[in-house]
Amino acid sequence: MKKLVVLTGSGMSAESGFKTFRDSGGLWENYDVMQVASYDGWLQDRELVLRFYNERRAQLKNARPNAGHIGLVELEEYFDVDIITQNIDNLHERAGSRKVLHLHGILTQARSTGNDNLVYDIGYNSITIGDTCEEGHQLRPNIVWFGEPVPAIQEAAHIAGNADIFVVVGTSLVVYPAAGLIDCIPQNIPVYLIDPKEVRAPHYRNIEFIKENAGTGIKILIEKLVKNKESNQ
Repeated sequence: MKKLVVLTGSGMSAESGFKTFRDSGGLWENYDVMQVASYDGWLQDRELVLRFYNERRAQLKNARPNAGHIGLVELEEYFDVDIITQNIDNLHERAGSRKVLHLHGILTQARSTGNDNLVYDIGYNSITIGDTCEEGHQLRPNIVWFGEPVPAIQEAAHIAGNADIFVVVGTSLVVYPAAGLIDCIPQNIPVYLIDPKEVRAPHYRNIEFIKENAGTGIKILIEKLVKNKESNQ
């Protein structure tokens, strides 16, 4: 079974009602992104940062996977699908995707501020000042903030390097190191890019563009890939 690797960004979850700062001039749900998504912001106002992610967690609880998420699950019938996501929601998992790697962390986990190895599943519950790990350190969202290293990038590069087909959905390809994954894929494999907006993709890659939102674009992708697969059998 061929390996299909999918890199997803904020456009993947937009149809589920998740807004992003890149769509609103550096704001994220009316917050200055650097106040709520940087370590400096955390040091300046922990209560603000915790409140922001508590609100996002409550929002996520009421969100639902969209047709794009469900379409990627359908592709597992035909391909070995790995999803690498820049998104911090759990909508891929809730749709039923079996292999999902979160590059930038996930909302439903908390992490110790004193020991990065202490990570806790918290579901949709809030984190407040005074919530600590077993070593007594304050808990923070298990999110990779601006300026912090991306621990999962090496695993992501390995997955991308073994792709037979590579798909990009709803990401601008300007946020590194995630954007660099397209340079990790094998030469001459099929590459599809799904986004209704213009994306400045590398000119040295032969990319088929599908200028649609995630739900419609993945439906078109399924038709293309499954038709090609059946015609080659």
